[in-house]
Amino acid sequence: MSPLMLFRLILPSSGAWARLRDHPPSVLALILFPVLPLALIPPIMLYQAGTGYPEAFGDAFAGREWGYITIILFLAELLTFAVMGWLIHEVGNTRSAHISAHSAYLVAAVAPVPMWLSAFALFVPSLTVITSIALIGLIWSCAIVFRGISHLCRIGADVEAMSITYTVMAASVLAWGLLLAIIWGL
Repeated sequence: MSPLMLFRLILPSSGAWARLRDHPPSVLALILFPVLPLALIPPIMLYQAGTGYPEAFGDAFAGREWGYITIILFLAELLTFAVMGWLIHEVGNTRSAHISAHSAYLVAAVAPVPMWLSAFALFVPSLTVITSIALIGLIWSCAIVFRGISHLCRIGADVEAMSITYTVMAASVLAWGLLLAIIWGL
């Protein structure tokens, strides 16, 4: 999947979701790419930032066990992919929409890509830059979930797709907030 394809996934009429719907990669192919390699980016970048310039992020970052923290983060990302696919499937099928488990995992594999790529902001030792780019990644991820649900569920009303997207993203942000709280406490 190219970066151009990723950008097209947020456009309402680009045809990118139709191509993915008509020629979906297998779940194993999704795990092998994009999930596994791109999920490695945030832990690697966090390790680099945490060991390279922890003082740029405040005293709380100094002296942490970054190897342990990044392993937990990577495993949590993989778990999040599995749970997000399940959640999209369950929420998408409790309303008037219908989404297959395969399509739900397709959205779950593609949606976090902007968040994973936003971890490259950790090259810059500035909390403002990192936070800004992470927020852009989060917004882009939300847009991908919305467009994916709209196209793969073939929902005519945007309100229905927004409701499903809101539920999925709220649960995802809550889960990541809990994970960050756990990591912060390590």
